[in-house]
Amino acid sequence: MTSFLSYLNPIPSFPSYSGPYHVGTIDVEVPIVELSSPSPSPDSSISTISFRIFYPCEPPTKKSPHVHWIPDPQHQYVAAFAGFLGASTRLSNLIAYLPRLIYHTTIPASRNARLLPPVTKTKRWPVMVFSHGLGGSRNGYSHITGSLASHGMVVVAPEHRDGSVPVSYIGGPAGQAVYYKSIAHTPTREVEEARDQQLKIRLWELGLVHEALLKVDRGEAVSNIVADAQRTSASTDINGLSTFADTLDIHTPGKVSWGGHSMGAATVVQFVKSVFYRPSKCTPPSYRSLYTPNEDSAIVREITLSSPVSLLDPWALPLRSAATHWLWDKPMPCYYADGPGGSNLLIVLSEAFFRWRGNLEPVKRAVSEDPSQEHSFIKKQKTPPYIFYPLTSAHLSQSDFGVLFPWLTKRAFKAEEPERTLRLNVRAILEVLRQNGQELADTSDIDMEEQDSSLSQKHKNGSIRPEHKDPSARKIGSENTIIGQDGKILAKDGSVRGWIALDVDNEGKPDEATNQKTHSHAQPGEAVFDGEMMKG
Repeated sequence: MTSFLSYLNPIPSFPSYSGPYHVGTIDVEVPIVELSSPSPSPDSSISTISFRIFYPCEPPTKKSPHVHWIPDPQHQYVAAFAGFLGASTRLSNLIAYLPRLIYHTTIPASRNARLLPPVTKTKRWPVMVFSHGLGGSRNGYSHITGSLASHGMVVVAPEHRDGSVPVSYIGGPAGQAVYYKSIAHTPTREVEEARDQQLKIRLWELGLVHEALLKVDRGEAVSNIVADAQRTSASTDINGLSTFADTLDIHTPGKVSWGGHSMGAATVVQFVKSVFYRPSKCTPPSYRSLYTPNEDSAIVREITLSSPVSLLDPWALPLRSAATHWLWDKPMPCYYADGPGGSNLLIVLSEAFFRWRGNLEPVKRAVSEDPSQEHSFIKKQKTPPYIFYPLTSAHLSQSDFGVLFPWLTKRAFKAEEPERTLRLNVRAILEVLRQNGQELADTSDIDMEEQDSSLSQKHKNGSIRPEHKDPSARKIGSENTIIGQDGKILAKDGSVRGWIALDVDNEGKPDEATNQKTHSHAQPGEAVFDGEMMKG
C-alpha cells in the first residue's frame, strides 16, 4: 500500500529507514581557523569545511521541522543541478520537470534532534565518514547514511569543495559559490593533474573533518555557521554540536570507518593509503604526495591495519596518476604485515560498473594484496576482500537519485528494485562492520528477506540467533544481539537473490569471463550515460 500511495504522489520521496532507531541530522559548517589542520591547505579560497551528520536520536516528542533534500538557497541549487544534468540530452524532459517537484522532497530524519545516549558497551557510538562522488553532495547519499545511522552509527557526510558538487557555498547560502568543474574521463596528463588537485582538496578536507569530530567529542567550542538557520525555537544548543560530546568512538586507533561512492571511494582509498604510507627517505623522488599529515596528528594514529573501509562503485582512474604511482603499488593497509587481510574491506559494485572492464580490472588490482602485480601472478597470503554486485543495478542506484527517481533509472539504465539495491548495500556494510567488532543493531528479518521463521533461526552461512518478536530486541545492548548477525549477505553461495559474489582474480568465474570478452573497451559513458551525472 505504501508503494502504491508513493506512486500516486508526484513528489519524489524516500522510504523510511529500516533500523530500530530514530534518525537525527544536523548540517555543519566549521571555519578552518578553528581547527588544527594535519596538513597545509591546498586551496586558500576554502575557508570552511561542510558536512552533514546522521545519527541515532531520541524519539521526537513533536513534529520535527522538515529537512529538505535540496538545501537553501533552493533555486540556486536546482539551477546548478539542472545545468549539471543538462550535459545529457536524455534528461532534458527531467530537467524541465524537476524544479516543480524536488523543492518539496524531504529527508526522513529529525533536524537537530538530541542524540540518543549510546547503548554500546563502550558508551560511544561507532563513526563512519562517507565521501560523495562527482555530482554528489552532503545530502546526495542520505538514504544509505541515514540507514546506517538507524542501526546505531554516527555517519558524517562531507561536502567537498573540489568542484565535484553542482554548487557548494562557502560561508553559508550567501557566501562564495563553488561550481562543478567539468573534467574529462580519459587518462591524459592534463586530466591526471586536474584529478590530483581534486584529491588534494578532498583528502585535506577528510583530515579536517576528523579534527572537527575530535574537537566536538571533547566538548570544545566549535562554531557552526549554519546553526542559526537550522536552530528551532525550542533548541537550547547554541550550534547543535554539544549533544555529541563524549559519545563518539573516535579515540581508539582503527575504530573510525571510511566509506565512499565512485570518486568518493577513490578518495577513501587514496586517503587511508596516503596516511598509512607517508613519504620517507626511501620514497622515490618521482612520487608527489597528495596528502602528508603531520607525524603527530591524530589522523596518523587513527588509520591502522584495522580501519574498516567500504567502497561503493570505486572509480580507478583518479588512483592511476603517474605522480602517485608509488602509492598505487602499495596495498590497502589491511594487507600490511600482521593486518587482518580483506576481512575489513568491502567493495560493492553496480552491475553497470561490473560490466565496465576498463574499470573493473584496476579496481580489483587496487584492492588486492599486491596492486603492483597482475592478478595472475599474485600469491594469496591473506583473506581476500568482500566483493559483490546486485543484478540490474546502475551507478546511480547507490545514491539517493536511484530511489527518488526509479522510473528514470529504470528507463535510462534498466535498473530495477532501487530500494532493495540500497538495502543490500547497507546490509553488507553493516555485516562487515559487525564482523570487525562494531556494535550495531540487528538487520531486520524483513531486510534479510526471511519470511519463514525457520530461516530466521539459522543462516546457512551466518549466525544462529533466536527470532526477535520484540523490535526492541534488535537494538544494541539486547541479549539477543550478536556480532555477525547477518552472515548470509557475505556468503558466496547465491543464497541472496541477485547478489553476485566476485573474486579478486577471475579464476572459476564464467560470468566474469563473459564480461571480459564483451565489455573490454567500455568507457565511463557506457557504464553510466553520455552526460556527466555521477560518472565518478
